[in-house]
Amino acid sequence: MSKRLWELDALRGLMLVLMTLTHLPTRLTTPTGQPFGYVSAAEGFVLLSAFMAGMVYSRRGLRDGLRTMRKSLRERAIKVYLCQVATLVFLFTVFAALAVRREQPAATGLLSFYFEHPVMAWFSSLALIYGPPLLDILPIYVLFMAASPAILSRGLRHGWSAILTASAILWFASQFGFGNWLYEVIAQAIDLRVPLSQTGSFSIWAWQFLWIMGLWMGSTRAQGQTSMFEFPRWSVMAAVVVSVFFLTWRHYYGQAPFGADMVRNLWFEKWTLGPLRMVNLFALIIVTVEFGPWLMARLPRLRVLETLGQASLPVFCAHLVFVLLVLGTQGGDQYARPWWGDALLLAGCFGSLYAVAWVTLWRDRRRAAKGLPVRAKPASGATVPVAPVRRTSGSAARAETGVALPSAVKDAVAGVAEGTSLPSAAAPGRPAA
Repeated sequence: MSKRLWELDALRGLMLVLMTLTHLPTRLTTPTGQPFGYVSAAEGFVLLSAFMAGMVYSRRGLRDGLRTMRKSLRERAIKVYLCQVATLVFLFTVFAALAVRREQPAATGLLSFYFEHPVMAWFSSLALIYGPPLLDILPIYVLFMAASPAILSRGLRHGWSAILTASAILWFASQFGFGNWLYEVIAQAIDLRVPLSQTGSFSIWAWQFLWIMGLWMGSTRAQGQTSMFEFPRWSVMAAVVVSVFFLTWRHYYGQAPFGADMVRNLWFEKWTLGPLRMVNLFALIIVTVEFGPWLMARLPRLRVLETLGQASLPVFCAHLVFVLLVLGTQGGDQYARPWWGDALLLAGCFGSLYAVAWVTLWRDRRRAAKGLPVRAKPASGATVPVAPVRRTSGSAARAETGVALPSAVKDAVAGVAEGTSLPSAAAPGRPAA
C-alpha cells in the first residue's frame, strides 16, 4: 500500500503555523515573520502547493489521460474559489458587524473600501478583482489553478523550456511595474472603478513564476526525473553561505533590510518577489532539497504538522476566520494582552485549527470507507502525448502525440494516490519517442 509524503505534509503544516503566527496579533508576530531570512511562509506555501499540484495531477494525466487531469484541476480550482467566497461572506457580514460595533481601527481600516462602496466590493471580490487584506492570496491561487490544466498539458506534451522562459520574462517585467500598468490600461478601457491599491498586495505577474516553478518541479518529479534535484557540491556550499548570510541580516537588521530606504528595499520586496528575495528563496530551496531528507530521517514524525498539512485548505480558511475574529474584537495591537493572554490565545487558535484538520480528515476517511469516489479511477490503456526525456538523433528526437504509456510507467504511477509516495529514482520518466 502506498503512503503519503508525510515530509511535504509536515512542511505545509509548518507554513500554516508560521502564517498564523504572522497574522495573529501577538508578541510572536514580528519575530516569527520571515524567520528563515527574507522569505516568508507565503512563498513556501505557494511553492509547496504548486509542487504537489504538479506531481499529483501529472501522475493523473499520465495514468488517466490529459482530459481527466484537466477536469480534476478545474474541480480543484472551483473548490478553492468556493472557499474564497465563504470567507468573503464571513468578512462582509460577521466581521463587518464586529468592526462597526467594536470600532476597532484595525478592523474598520481593513474594510474601508467595502464601507465606502459595498455593492462594488461584493461583486468585484466575487470576480477576484477586489482583494481585502488577508483575503488576497486565495484569488491568485484560484487563477493559478485555473491556468494549470493548459500549463501542465503543454509541459507534458512539449517540455517546460518555453513555459519557464515566458514565466521568467513576466516576473522580470513585474519588477518594473508591468502588472500595475496593465491593470490601469484594462481598468480605463472597461471603466473598472476598483483602485489598484484595493486589488490585493500580491503581484500575480511576479508570483506566477513561483507557481510555474512548483508545477515544473512536481511534474518532472512525478515522471521519475530526479537529476534536477541533484546539485553540484559548489552550489550547495554557496546556497548554505547565502542562506546563513540572509538569515543573519534578517534577524540583525529586522524585516526591512535597508531600514527606511524604500527604493533599496524593493530588491527584497515580498509582493513582487524582488531579485534578492528570489536569490534567498533559491538558496533555501537548494538547502532544503539537499539536507531535508537527512534531517527528516533523524526527526520524530511531526504528526500535528502532518495533520494540519493534509487539510491545508480548510485550515488556511479557518486561520483567516480566527484572525478576523481577534482583529474585530480585540484589535491589532500586538501587546494588548499580557504574555499569558497571548499564550491562551495561541493555544485556542491552534487547538481550533487542529480540530478543523482532524474533522476534515475524519470525514474523508468516512467517505472512503463508504466507497464514495474520492478521485477518478485509472482508465485502462490511457495515453498521453509527452515530450521526451532526452533527445536522440534522427526521428527519435521528436516528441510524438498519442504515445501509449509503457507498462513500466503505468506500473509506476497507477497505484499512486494524491499525496502518496514518490516513485523511486530508478523509475522511468517520460518515454522517448
